[in-house]
Amino acid sequence: MDFAKYLKEYPDKDGKFGSYGGAYLPEELVPAMKDIEQAYLTICHSSQFINELRRIRKEFQGRPTPVYHCERLSRMIGNCQIYLKREDLNHSGAHKLNHCMGEGLLAKFMGKKRIIAETGAGQHGVALATAAAFFGLECTIYMGEVDIAKQAPNVARMRVLGANVVPVSRGLKTLKEAVDAAFEDYLANYKETIYCIGSVVGPHPFPMMVRDFQMVVGVEAREQFQEMMGFLPDVVTACVGGGSNSIGMFVPFLNDPVEIVGVEPLGRGKKMGDHAASMTYGSEGVMHGFNSIMLKDEKGEPAPVYSIASGLDYPSVGPEHAFLREVDRVKYEVATDEEAVDAFFKLSRYEGIIPALESSHAVAYAMRRAKEMNTGSILVNLSGRGDKDLDYVIEKYGYGEKYKDFK
Repeated sequence: MDFAKYLKEYPDKDGKFGSYGGAYLPEELVPAMKDIEQAYLTICHSSQFINELRRIRKEFQGRPTPVYHCERLSRMIGNCQIYLKREDLNHSGAHKLNHCMGEGLLAKFMGKKRIIAETGAGQHGVALATAAAFFGLECTIYMGEVDIAKQAPNVARMRVLGANVVPVSRGLKTLKEAVDAAFEDYLANYKETIYCIGSVVGPHPFPMMVRDFQMVVGVEAREQFQEMMGFLPDVVTACVGGGSNSIGMFVPFLNDPVEIVGVEPLGRGKKMGDHAASMTYGSEGVMHGFNSIMLKDEKGEPAPVYSIASGLDYPSVGPEHAFLREVDRVKYEVATDEEAVDAFFKLSRYEGIIPALESSHAVAYAMRRAKEMNTGSILVNLSGRGDKDLDYVIEKYGYGEKYKDFK
């Protein structure tokens, strides 16, 4: 495949990445999605829109975020060097604001008064509440009750920013159920509302739009690493739930001679309901308006999923990820809860950086891989900071005494 032409060819006119993606929608939502697609294709070629988005990224978000060398952590492991793309330093603490500010601009362009979303770890909810405050829009966030209990700091931030946080009590009370509730709201209120999907999932054009907004991460990282080192990293890696931070990191490197690895949550183990590793254990299926790889139960319905990281416990994955694995350009590995917590404390103790539990999965893989490689370099997208996870981690694992010694 000619990855030099990749962005012009994918997705195709039907919103497909190969056989994945598309838009599987109730009939009444088809015109609404077409309106969003046409509005996006209009503004993404507008110099006014691009210049305003660049101004926001520089003056409000604090971009570009830096690339950082984990010198002490790398030395403790061996000779392979680990670098971080510091999305934890993006305003609001994660990569999510990259697409939320773009979606906010789109909502204003379309004359919408209200934006809604789902959230798991709360990072997308905080980012969208931030965008709503910036643009003067009403904001409603749907969040599972389990995640509300785990992510209390982010719930407080959303409410302080003026968002209406709606608890979702059905099913497993986590991310999938929050998406279900948000889609129901959108179906009833699409004329004055935009559903700002929080990842590269959902019906076309959202996987394309969110990817495009998130590519700023990989574009910056590629340029920064090359300027810092004079060459590109051997491995580029990021965690994968729905897959927004990872696709934004990966796509700018597709045409380069680098290994690209997505890291899924293996949770407590391989048993159904103990993990959310869709790419590793799933099969093709349609949910939430798009076709991709998903975890299914015995009836073929979305399976129950689990991860210590609320932002990763989703039973499917962005269709572009499914396609990139099919064409053998991106590999997908797993990290367990235990490995993620170990990486959480190791990065905190050795580098003074407290990572989000989601990002800790990618750090865990980088640590494991660095031991195997023994030389070279690994660039990790540190997609978010761990302030939101501290209460939960301390309650479950204390202050990390068992992780004090390097292993």
